[in-house]
Amino acid sequence: MQSSWQEEGRVAQWQKPKGENPVRTAVRFPMQLALHVQTEQGELDAVTENISANGLLFVSDRLPDIDSRIEFTIAMPSAVMGSATDVTIHCIGRVVRHYLQDGKKKAAAVIDEYFLKA
Repeated sequence: MQSSWQEEGRVAQWQKPKGENPVRTAVRFPMQLALHVQTEQGELDAVTENISANGLLFVSDRLPDIDSRIEFTIAMPSAVMGSATDVTIHCIGRVVRHYLQDGKKKAAAVIDEYFLKA
């Protein structure tokens, strides 16, 4: 899957070491941010419920398959990041589980790599 972020400038790149269920060990921050997720089955719109350094939980009408690769770009608010402007981050990860809660379809994803965008 090719994505548009490759044509744009990158400030930094990070690859997360593989470990035992890293999504469950990181501090989660409750944030509702709009996401446009690219999956192997197509694109979908979602909203985050919480985000950590290792992953995120999001809600969508349609969920990617478990173990499927996802890509998304997210604008982290400047107030959260402690910067003068919002910080745009492109993430590559994979869906590790999903479930139905209060009538909402939710998916948890691990972030395997991210790129801070200029």
